[in-house]
Amino acid sequence: MASLRSLTFARSAGSLARSLSRSSSTKAGAGLARSRAALLAGSAAVGLTGYGIYKSLSRTTQDDIIATVQAAVPNNTLSAAGPPQSQDSVWSPGKDHALYLWIHLKPGANLKEVSKVCAKLPKMVDTVVDPTMKDEDDEVLAGVGFGPNFYAQVAGKTKKNFVYPHRKGAIGDMPSSGGDVFIHAKSNQVSKLFELASMFLRSLPKDSVESAEDIYSFVYQNGRDLSGFIDGTENRADDEGRQEVAIEKETGGSYVITQKWIHDLDVINSEKSKTLESWVGRDRGDSTELSRKSITSHVARMTGGNGFQQPKPVEIVRQSMPFGTVSGEAGLFFIGYAADPNNFEFMLDRMVGAGGDGHHDDIMRLSKNVKGTYWYFPGAQELAKLA
Repeated sequence: MASLRSLTFARSAGSLARSLSRSSSTKAGAGLARSRAALLAGSAAVGLTGYGIYKSLSRTTQDDIIATVQAAVPNNTLSAAGPPQSQDSVWSPGKDHALYLWIHLKPGANLKEVSKVCAKLPKMVDTVVDPTMKDEDDEVLAGVGFGPNFYAQVAGKTKKNFVYPHRKGAIGDMPSSGGDVFIHAKSNQVSKLFELASMFLRSLPKDSVESAEDIYSFVYQNGRDLSGFIDGTENRADDEGRQEVAIEKETGGSYVITQKWIHDLDVINSEKSKTLESWVGRDRGDSTELSRKSITSHVARMTGGNGFQQPKPVEIVRQSMPFGTVSGEAGLFFIGYAADPNNFEFMLDRMVGAGGDGHHDDIMRLSKNVKGTYWYFPGAQELAKLA
């Protein structure tokens, strides 16, 4: 069995490999980063037993060893083709703030020119944050998605249909709002997100935008929703798991749901915690699932039954965060990524009572859905082809 120190080294090497991969800003740089990433990750996985010897060498000697091995191993051995790459926003961990930029274009907008601007989003990110200077504290992770009509006209059909229908429920509706272009970006500095949104909108062809809404979210009470419940507890914790759930293997693309929810803070602040917990199906303090819960609780609706720790039939990668002001509206911007849009269909149908058993979701007693649709976030290579 590998020692704890060896395992720690392996994790560190894997983390450094991912960091090297992300930091490249040119094709040549990307190839070098992938080579170094493969070398480090492979060395960690295969050479755990030699780590103690390596650790005892001086830093200069260690660097010399790495440089020698890099020079000796041909690049083509280290750059084997992998699965298509996704955009940066899809499965990456959250930041302190997020941007949700929802754009409707005018009927006469030049879609080809708009798509060219969208393909330049990674370059815009590099303008906001110098890629040679950035680290995890000031980086911006961004992606762009498209509505079904827009994408069909500029790039053709996706592997799966992603049309978002209007849904009516017993205690609330889910309107279908449509949209053409959507930007999701994450950063620890909201000013960088504002700068990115401004740059993107200014770059679009003149008079092409009919309407645009930019929402800036924030971390609240160490990861809680404004209702007081911990959000996102069902996400897979590991990078590989989130990629498996969110990314279409053939394309590197991802299907995305966005919904704007306005919370009724009067209800949230006046109702007893036990009542709110019965609506959600979790303990408000530590997010523990209630062993006994109503079939109309949110947890029961999402898992397909009210059994304790019932297996989930579908998964998504949630990236939702609170937003709003004290003097105006406030709530949750719900956004989730999945390799298949049918995962969203299952959840939404069960929320409004269209899931086969006629029951609704009690979460809609404390929040109102005012806007929603689906998007396709193409893989990195698919996006580059739009330029």
